[in-house]
Amino acid sequence: MRLEYPANVKIIRVPCTGKVDVIHLLRALEKGADGACVIGCMEGSCYFKGGNYRARKRVEQAAKILDSIGVGGQRIRMYNLSSGEGTLFAQYANEFTEHIRALGPNPIKKAGKKAA
Repeated sequence: MRLEYPANVKIIRVPCTGKVDVIHLLRALEKGADGACVIGCMEGSCYFKGGNYRARKRVEQAAKILDSIGVGGQRIRMYNLSSGEGTLFAQYANEFTEHIRALGPNPIKKAGKKAA
């Protein structure tokens, strides 16, 4: 089975979504990404005892920061799925890409171009 998801989706693997920090999400947007999503295991099924709960909390914190600076917290999301749900991963990747396209380009990227 070949999964189809947008070519502009960059996958960064981590041992557990609990390793994803707020700074990683914010840095992605600072470096020019239009959005960032964290896709982790189902809540309550974390091998590392709650990493996905920590990740969700950090995604929510990053969204609040982005809202407070006027970038928009909706550029960051978290999804949960089990490891055997590859087609659901592709669906989430497509859904998030369409969501970000509807929002338009990252305002931080625009501001950087104007300053240069």
